[in-house]
Amino acid sequence: MIYAIFIAGLMIGLPIAITILGTLLVFMAINDAPFTIRIVATEMFRGINSFPLLAIPLFVLAGEVMNESGITGRIIAFANVLVGRLRAGLALVNIWASVIFAGLSGSAVADTSAIGRVFIPEMEKNGYSREFAAAVTAASSVIGPIIPPSIPVIIYALIVSGVSVPALFLGGIVPGVLLAVFLSIYVMATVKNDRGQNAIDILHVSALNALLGGILPLLMPVFVVGSILMGIVTPTEAASFAVAYALFLGVFVYRNIPVAALPRIFTRAMKDSSVIMIIIAAVSAANWLLTYNRVPNTLTDWVLSSVDGKVTFLIAINFLLLFVGLFLEGTAAMLVLVPIIHPIAVSLGVDPTHFGIVVIFNLMIGLITPPLGLCLFVAEAIAKVGMVKITRAILPLFLVEVVVLFIITFVPETVITLPRFFGF
Repeated sequence: MIYAIFIAGLMIGLPIAITILGTLLVFMAINDAPFTIRIVATEMFRGINSFPLLAIPLFVLAGEVMNESGITGRIIAFANVLVGRLRAGLALVNIWASVIFAGLSGSAVADTSAIGRVFIPEMEKNGYSREFAAAVTAASSVIGPIIPPSIPVIIYALIVSGVSVPALFLGGIVPGVLLAVFLSIYVMATVKNDRGQNAIDILHVSALNALLGGILPLLMPVFVVGSILMGIVTPTEAASFAVAYALFLGVFVYRNIPVAALPRIFTRAMKDSSVIMIIIAAVSAANWLLTYNRVPNTLTDWVLSSVDGKVTFLIAINFLLLFVGLFLEGTAAMLVLVPIIHPIAVSLGVDPTHFGIVVIFNLMIGLITPPLGLCLFVAEAIAKVGMVKITRAILPLFLVEVVVLFIITFVPETVITLPRFFGF
């Protein structure tokens, strides 16, 4: 009956946190001690009673402020100067603007929304189909949570003791850039109608002004990640610095954010953060039940007795996570699965930082896969082409991302080289 309740909740579209909590409460209510409803509340509070978790709402707020401050146009103009004159110029600018945006918000959904509103109609004017423009926007937004700063990285480091946030931050840089390169190669090979002649003129700014306009936004990830790597601040303190820097740019430098707009921005950031925190609290309570019943231990013993090596395990994990990403939001999937699969990976000799980035990359691909891909929904809401058309258009880009996933899975140097160079 418990499984039926959980599956029914997902099928009728209930949020994952509510589905988990409802199932858990029913289980606790119909069973004898030590399964009591009081444990649910206790474990939920314990799951979010963590100082490092403050980094999540702070980074969300920093992203909201940066979006509101009008930096999207500056980022696009900066990317125009870099790649706008090449073949498939508009598609390339879309992709590399996402790379730059990744260092500011760390949110794939924010990336899709901000860049999509500018680029989907503009690409259509220049000969691209509307569904292809939406697909490129959604696919490139996956880069956002991979390149630091990244909220999924912070959550992963909180789940797994012994894995440092700086190491994961550094480990995500090469995979994120590699994904952008492979997406760029694909669009340059397939797009024939855009020779790049119009890309530089979208925002009607000179190359020099575009470069200068991009400097201040680009300094934020440099300061944030650099201060963490040098040991000056913790990730939580760096997140608060990111908020202060974003407010300084938006209110005093660009002057696009009136003081009267701040309550609205803070409220929106609180709503987005609360969704993440509720998921963390719900899964923390569910993990207590799994741990009490020794489910992780049982699964670990079974996998170690069934899998004959590291390569087989990594292949199986990739297919498992790609499948899970179809139905579960990335944060929830990490909270449920990582406590189980991470110890198995370490026992098989997989580097913890390498495995963390592989897991995050896997689950972020789920953002562009139906039926529950958030970035796919956002892009379709902007393009209004229907889920069937955008799904068909994004399939080749999805396959490109899977190729990159397997490269970083079986060439661990793509992930661990930078962390080791900096001593992590």
